[in-house]
Amino acid sequence: MLGSTAGQDLPVGLGFRPYRGDEDHGAMAAVRLGCVERDRIDVHSVVEGLPAAAEIAEASAKLEEPSKNQILVVLDGSVVGYSTIRWWKERDDTWLYLHRGYLLPEHRSQGIGSAMLSWAEERIRQLVKQHGTARTAVIGANAMASEQDATALLLAAGYRHVFSLVELELGDLQQVPEPGSELPAGIRTGPIGTSHYRAAWRTVVDSYADRGFTQRWPFQDFVDTADPACWRAAWNGQDMVGVALCSIRRHDRTVGEVEELSVRTDQRRHGIGRVLLLDGLRGLREQGATTARLFTGTANPHRSYDLYESVGFRRRNEYVRYRKPLA
Repeated sequence: MLGSTAGQDLPVGLGFRPYRGDEDHGAMAAVRLGCVERDRIDVHSVVEGLPAAAEIAEASAKLEEPSKNQILVVLDGSVVGYSTIRWWKERDDTWLYLHRGYLLPEHRSQGIGSAMLSWAEERIRQLVKQHGTARTAVIGANAMASEQDATALLLAAGYRHVFSLVELELGDLQQVPEPGSELPAGIRTGPIGTSHYRAAWRTVVDSYADRGFTQRWPFQDFVDTADPACWRAAWNGQDMVGVALCSIRRHDRTVGEVEELSVRTDQRRHGIGRVLLLDGLRGLREQGATTARLFTGTANPHRSYDLYESVGFRRRNEYVRYRKPLA
């Protein structure tokens, strides 16, 4: 959402200032709203939609030192943009430092976007030095495929497209089909209780063993965010062989999300994933959701989006993930 502006003078009256907490959330939400039309934002997206002030407050509270890692762009006293930095360790020990910027369309192409990008990269270099992660650190940035201004800026600054996520929507949960096939002999499905948490977590984590660019997911994080009302699992005897982790969106309870659908490698291509998915979708419907969303990588080696499309999901958005070497 940043304009490509290299070499231009910045507007008079422009300044950057640290994030100040509650007083900023309304203005930050207004910036996001102001970007919707130009960037063709899907306001119901579960990847990156249109957050209200309360959601921005929650996200800011999860940042480390938000007053240092989140800045606001102020022009003549009004907030016209902001940038945020967060980081995490991936499964292959890469430290990803991700920055994301938002700038109102009427203030693009004036050098502001480039200045925001420069701030983010300099701050990331400081963090890498503090953390001692230079050996494996990379800089990351995100943009929707429809965000033409952000895309142009990132590519001009040396970022490269490393992978994409595709978001899909099932528009009417009343139309969820019946499974239509029997499970393999010996396979049963049912809800996931607390005693099953570690097996469910392990099933998901193991499914990412052959995928790059994936964040580490400690078991405690799984427990802390558990919402099992619409979770389903499949067992072969006492062994869990697949899970569908579905949940209702907290800020819009008409929307359900398929957060994870994982089947153990040796049990794939037997219809287990389809049965679990449909069980989870019916659970979402029973909890009051009318539509469902999910996202998956375009390079998914198991082509899981073929399964999703077969039960009625349709592609809505593409979210591009960019990276750049630290040096």
